Amino acid sequence: MSYTIEISLKHNEPFSTFLKGKIREFNNEHSIHHREARKKGAIQPINIIVSDNDGNWVGGLNAEVYWNWLEINDFWFHEDYRGKGLGADILSQSEKIAKEMGATKALLTTFEFQARTFYETKGFQVVGEIKDYPPGSSYYTMVKILV
Repeated sequence: MSYTIEISLKHNEPFSTFLKGKIREFNNEHSIHHREARKKGAIQPINIIVSDNDGNWVGGLNAEVYWNWLEINDFWFHEDYRGKGLGADILSQSEKIAKEMGATKALLTTFEFQARTFYETKGFQVVGEIKDYPPGSSYYTMVKILV
C-alpha cells in the first residue's frame, strides 16, 4: 500500500464533501437509524418564525425531529423581545409539535453565556460539558424527556 500525505491550511470544499460522504456511507452501513434518517421525509423540520407588526423577523426557532428526538438547532430573539415569556411559549410550542411528530426527547447545545439557566427552568438537564470552550466559558449539551 502506497500513499502520500498533503497538508493544506485552506478551506477545501471538494475534500470536505468527500470526507462527509465517506462518513455517511460508513454510518449508513453500520447504523439502521442513520440509513433510515437519510430517507426522504425522515427528518421533519420545525420552523417557528416571529415577526414584528411590519413583517420583520425578530426571532424564532428552527429544529428537526428524527430518531424520536427533537433537536433544537437555532433559537434566538432580538433583545427587545426577550424576558417577556415569548421564548418559553415558542419552546413549548416546538415541544408540543415534536411530540405530535413522535418525539419523546429533546436535545440542544448552548454556551455558558447564552441560555443554560433558561433551558434548565424549562426542564432541560446538562448531560455534557466542554470546559474552556471558548476560553473562559463552557459549552453544554442539554436533554429533556418530553413524555
